Amino acid sequence: MNIFRSEKLFPVIKKQVYLETYGCQMNVADSEVVLSIMSDTGFGITQDAAVADVILVNTCSVRDNAEQRVRQRISTLKNYKRANPGVLIGVLGCMAERLRTELIDKGNVVDLVVGPDEYRRLPELVESAFSGQRGIAVKLSRVENYDDIMPLRTEGINAWISVMRGCDKFCTFCVVPFTRGRERSRSLKSVVQEVRRLSERGFKEITLLGQNVNSYQDGEFDFADLITRVAEVDRTIRVRFMTPHPQDMSDSLIQTIAENENICKNIHLPVQSGSNRILQLMNRTYSIEHYLALVEKIRNAIPGVSLSTDFIAGFPTESHDDHQQTLDLIRNVGYDGAFMFKYSPRENTKSWEMGDDIPDEVKVQRLNEVIDLQQTISLRRNQAHIGATIEILVERESAKSNDEWMGRSDTNKVTVFPKENARVGEIVKTKIHNCNSATLFGTLAREPDAMSEYRLAVNS
Repeated sequence: MNIFRSEKLFPVIKKQVYLETYGCQMNVADSEVVLSIMSDTGFGITQDAAVADVILVNTCSVRDNAEQRVRQRISTLKNYKRANPGVLIGVLGCMAERLRTELIDKGNVVDLVVGPDEYRRLPELVESAFSGQRGIAVKLSRVENYDDIMPLRTEGINAWISVMRGCDKFCTFCVVPFTRGRERSRSLKSVVQEVRRLSERGFKEITLLGQNVNSYQDGEFDFADLITRVAEVDRTIRVRFMTPHPQDMSDSLIQTIAENENICKNIHLPVQSGSNRILQLMNRTYSIEHYLALVEKIRNAIPGVSLSTDFIAGFPTESHDDHQQTLDLIRNVGYDGAFMFKYSPRENTKSWEMGDDIPDEVKVQRLNEVIDLQQTISLRRNQAHIGATIEILVERESAKSNDEWMGRSDTNKVTVFPKENARVGEIVKTKIHNCNSATLFGTLAREPDAMSEYRLAVNS
């Protein structure tokens, strides 16, 4: 008797991959590349680690706190191995590259370690690991940018698009050049094609990503050329970008943002410190005078622009006067928001060799002063919107209420308002009634009828 197997009657069961992502938006974009690679080679994707055959953790090494969170998570993953000894656990990304040997050797939990330039090898490394061969693949590349891979995005209205990888700036506190390698850019054509596909799928906002995104270069095309072409694909799609470097914020890029209505009027401009002495030690390659002139140029060219930044408190040798200069800068610029951290020494960086000489309690005190001042300014800038009507892209339900939507303005103001007749993906006019330092609160604005407009004109 002939016995045969029909895949329709006995379908091949795919091995399931579960992926957790830690760190920046670049890691989110990388995770979508990883899921695309695994899916295209026959693996299924699951949102439940308990049923996964492969558990992957995409990691961040930029700060010690992020790294410690991942270490704790890896230690808990042994519970999945106890429940299912056949499950594989892999560590991806920056932490994988930085701590490759330690991750494989310690605790017998991790089966494979794959750096950010080796994701194409993941399927073969996973299959080898199923055969008992634990693997490390962390070689950095001068050319890999995953230009031909369409990231796997399952839903949503916001998409992160990596347009370049690596960094050539070598700030003395930063591990990125060592964990992600040198700068290399995707082709302008491939980025535009990806945006076009996202438009066809109904995405409403895209963010162009790079460690130093405005140093993008594809032959004769620079970042101003790229973002112009991206904005032209679909004028109903909002376009954002991060993270730029002040040194590479060109006049043409500023003008491009000003001239294109769907390029969001929000610029994240990391400064790190208000002290020229500290900036030199950080190898930030600009002075405070240059930075302030840039801020003035941006605000003159783009009325209503919102600015955000990064600060590091307690960098090696930072004095009380250096810290006060940072506070003065915050007052002077009046940022809408900021990411603020205490200094975290990272091995292999130049600042590691300087020594971590600022006591932790001093770092915390200075960080709290930066946070308190910035929150006061953020509140004041948000209060200026009370009574105004602004356009908000509806993104999702509010985290605190099923009866409210959360969305953002093109200046990146997080806004919460009652659902009423709005839907996710719509741009709605919202009248602002209240705020705190982080969020605006409002209601959907009603279009005035003709008589209301007449009365308003008469009364004015």
